[in-house]
Amino acid sequence: MNTQIHPPVPGAGGSPRLVTDRLSDRLAARLRQQIESGELSPGDRLPTEPQLAEAHGVSRTVVREAVHQLRSQGLLLSKQGAGVFVAQAAVHKPLTFDATVLDSFEAVLQVVELRRVLEGEIAALAAERATRAQVEMLRGKLDAIDAAVDAGRDGVAEDLAFHRAIGDVTGNPQFARLLEHLEQYLREAMRVTRGNEARYAAFMEAVRSEHHAIVDAIAAGDAEAARRCATGHIASGQQRLRLGGVYESPPLAVAPPEARPPARGGRAKKK
Repeated sequence: MNTQIHPPVPGAGGSPRLVTDRLSDRLAARLRQQIESGELSPGDRLPTEPQLAEAHGVSRTVVREAVHQLRSQGLLLSKQGAGVFVAQAAVHKPLTFDATVLDSFEAVLQVVELRRVLEGEIAALAAERATRAQVEMLRGKLDAIDAAVDAGRDGVAEDLAFHRAIGDVTGNPQFARLLEHLEQYLREAMRVTRGNEARYAAFMEAVRSEHHAIVDAIAAGDAEAARRCATGHIASGQQRLRLGGVYESPPLAVAPPEARPPARGGRAKKK
């Protein structure tokens, strides 16, 4: 998978283009075509993950992402211990976004705006309903993000899992399902966001601090603080893209003062 940020095209409104080339999208499109053409019928069991990987010449990670995408669209369903099956045709059309939603940062930011509204309210409900065990689960999700970064990974999957887990804490499965659906549109945007944040120590510390603030508010049962922290976290991520010169032209030649590493460095102590 390649992700590239292209400079603004003259006369095109000055918005950089985000070009993605994901094998998982190609595989998902191929499987979707097989379902829509009737080659795969409702109730049919998909080949196993290794079989699909070998048949299509891709990794198992690519297969998992493609299956996740189609499952979130209601085209596939998983049965524990039995495998993945083609779902019955839905009576109602599933929620979808235009496939070109990631073609520009302007479009990405529109989806991020939607996410900001959703996650603020989700965090507020989580604060009202979280049990002590669920709070510890959320702290474990934060540890998983740190572990991924320490291992040299981008932490995108773990970051998404953390936000999805907050949806789980509300006790309303519809929130988790909606966030899961949005992930296919947010994953590339988050890769760009976390890639930008990884360039500056202060950015990374800010992200960690914001995540912990959300969990602390949920642990305290403070719905208003949780809402404020969650919406502020996403808004701050958007601001960090601007400060990092990712989608404003021309890019910043040097790191802004806010992005420079703290004088003493080091990871902030966990709360």
